[in-house]
Amino acid sequence: MTKRLALALIIPLLAQPLSAEAPPYTSGAPIAFMKDLSSGAVLYDKGGDQRIPPASMAKMMTAHVAFRMIQMGELKLDTKFTVRPETWKRWHGPAAGSTMFLSPGEQVSVENLLHGIVTLSGNDACVVLAEGIAGTEQAFVALMNQEGKRLGLANSRFGNSNGWPDEGATYVTARDLARLAEATVLETPDLYKKFYATTSFTWGRTMGGAEITQGNRNPILGRIPGADGLKTGHTEEAGYGFTGSAEQSGRRLVMVVAGLDSFNGRIEESVRFMDWGFKAWKTQPLFRKGAQVETAPVQLGSATSVALIAPRNLAVTLPRTASSNIQVKVVYSGPIKAPIAKGQEIAQLVVTTPDTGAQTMPLVAGAAVAEAGMFGRLWNGLMSFFS
Repeated sequence: MTKRLALALIIPLLAQPLSAEAPPYTSGAPIAFMKDLSSGAVLYDKGGDQRIPPASMAKMMTAHVAFRMIQMGELKLDTKFTVRPETWKRWHGPAAGSTMFLSPGEQVSVENLLHGIVTLSGNDACVVLAEGIAGTEQAFVALMNQEGKRLGLANSRFGNSNGWPDEGATYVTARDLARLAEATVLETPDLYKKFYATTSFTWGRTMGGAEITQGNRNPILGRIPGADGLKTGHTEEAGYGFTGSAEQSGRRLVMVVAGLDSFNGRIEESVRFMDWGFKAWKTQPLFRKGAQVETAPVQLGSATSVALIAPRNLAVTLPRTASSNIQVKVVYSGPIKAPIAKGQEIAQLVVTTPDTGAQTMPLVAGAAVAEAGMFGRLWNGLMSFFS
């Protein structure tokens, strides 16, 4: 039987321990959620677990699935898919919502379809990509839900590839949207940078033959320093929503707002919310990437212990005016059994402060530990008995 073990480390990072309340903020959005990816801290949560229709924010999952397939070599950016006449007919014209202005029979590369999804929010681009990858849109939707399960999106389900209203079959939460955004940023960083910060894209022609250029609807691009993603959404049912991300001085925030009642209201609230996240909070460094935080005992391994290493720069998020001692716990399910791969996440650093909830960060094995042979097991057992 495994049990959860915790080793408490009291780290007086700041002198003169004082208490400071979390910075006040009142969101104008019915749903609002913000997470600091540098520490894992949730900075704001207003209805973060309430199920809502995502509208076009669902397209983040369509892009994410494609990004992962590209990264794994299962899909290429220069692969071309043909626009089926039936798909064009369904997703053409004012009643079909946002469009990339595809044409029937047109061959379009995966790269251009992704620009059509991410920058232009094209409903037609989503379906063409989904059909091209999986044969049918519903087969692709199964991949979306499979990925949602992998990411732990417990309160989300996708019924189509573009977030079109489907009588409640598609639903998400703000917390899950933030987790999806986090996964895209961290797991596919090069593709994230390539597509999400694009300010405009040109595709299709008017009846008169002029090229059609459409701008990215992201309300914080160009308004918040370091803004580089992600996706807006709007339907009559969902209202105006936005999942956004920005990075300043190595600190990345992800925010979600939903249920706003106007286009301009979405801009104002998104900018105000993200600005508050950066200005009202700060990060306090804990351990640099590669630093050894602790060691953990190993059972039935070629070594009796393994170093616990910070896989990236680890920091805690605090109110800008805070000054407080920080309690740090190393937590793992023990005993840790061999074999262990170098870089494998085997423990967590859990940080608590008077001003925030628990902030949880991964710790990884500093070296590989093979499974011990018979004599090694006997020796380790003997040493364990005497210790």
